[in-house]
Amino acid sequence: MVRELVMPKLGLTMTEGVLAEWRVTPGQPFRSGDVLLVVETDKIASEVEADSDGVLIETTIPAGETVAVGTPIARWSTDGAGAGPAPEPAEAPAAKPTPFAAPANTRPLPAPIRADGERILSTPLARRRAEGLGVELATVAGSGPRGRIKVADVEAAAQTRPTPQPAPQPAPQPAPQAPKVEAPAGERSKPTTLQATVARRLTAAKRDVPHFYLAAEAEVTELAALRDRLNADTESGLPRISMTHLVLAAVGRALAAMPEMDRVWDDETPGGAILSLGRGDVGMAVDTPRGLVAPVLRGAANLPLDRLAAEAAALTRRARDGRLTEEDFQGGAVTVSNAGMHNVTYMTSIINPGQSSILGVGSVRSVFRPDEAGAPVLRRELGLVLSADHRLFDGVTALAFLNRIIAGLERPLRLLRAA
Repeated sequence: MVRELVMPKLGLTMTEGVLAEWRVTPGQPFRSGDVLLVVETDKIASEVEADSDGVLIETTIPAGETVAVGTPIARWSTDGAGAGPAPEPAEAPAAKPTPFAAPANTRPLPAPIRADGERILSTPLARRRAEGLGVELATVAGSGPRGRIKVADVEAAAQTRPTPQPAPQPAPQPAPQAPKVEAPAGERSKPTTLQATVARRLTAAKRDVPHFYLAAEAEVTELAALRDRLNADTESGLPRISMTHLVLAAVGRALAAMPEMDRVWDDETPGGAILSLGRGDVGMAVDTPRGLVAPVLRGAANLPLDRLAAEAAALTRRARDGRLTEEDFQGGAVTVSNAGMHNVTYMTSIINPGQSSILGVGSVRSVFRPDEAGAPVLRRELGLVLSADHRLFDGVTALAFLNRIIAGLERPLRLLRAA
């Protein structure tokens, strides 16, 4: 029996992935549990295993391509599984046409607008296909929900449109000689599949999510002293506490107090929808050899500080060892991105795709501030910038959330207990 192998859906929010590597070649037998291919998303690289014995007949998508979930990428046979020569391709049924898949470095195209200002509903793949075929989306009838235009609609329109007649060309006029512009100097290199995917998703997030930003400082003299006292107890066997752990705890406690901030905007629902999560999960940005990733710390709102520190440390180790799974990235409406160790006062961050806010954390600074009598007092301050999604939150709600985080950092004994 000949079967199709399709691009798997490795997570709830995955719509496409990069076929990074084939581990088997046409004609090669494999057994159940063998790794067939490697798929990269903007978060992780996953090995896809065979669920039964078989022989790979052919691959229809080469390594390095970005492929939509559910697209056929290969054909395989259960005949002669695990041993013997591969079946002759001529004896196998013809492969089904492979749906259009954009290359990894294709730029996202904005949603087109009709002449009357109305948005044309269409999928991203349909917009890219229409651009490649030179089809005006305003002339295409969509067959999807609410008239959404799909790739098949674009290809059908391209086949039925009349062949354009060339317009008469005016007599050529001598053009003025423009000065020759030399290409910019420098060496160009192709981004990795992960870099290209991250660039595409963050570009879409910055373009499609209406960001607004709130900046403030937290006075952390008492917080730093508490951290030092906790870490001085080396005989307890408890994990060391970092500034990131304390900020994660403050964000989790604020999220428990304001569950309305634990929401995200759902673009997959026609017309959009607001999805309430209600689990108190908090993402944490981790610098790894493959780049920056942001796995999710489960139930951060309700974890005691020592357990939060232990679970965050374990999550960080798995991220740097490349052992994260797709499940580690599911959920969470807010992420903490701490760059304080790199000497920065404020950091204005881009919201992670699929979330609704991100807290950029700067370095602790020693500054003089006037007290109630106007005398200068030395303070230790932490710069914070909250980036929020204006589709979900207004400035008052987001500022109340930021002030709750600051209150937790300035009265840190509250962070020792779960919310």
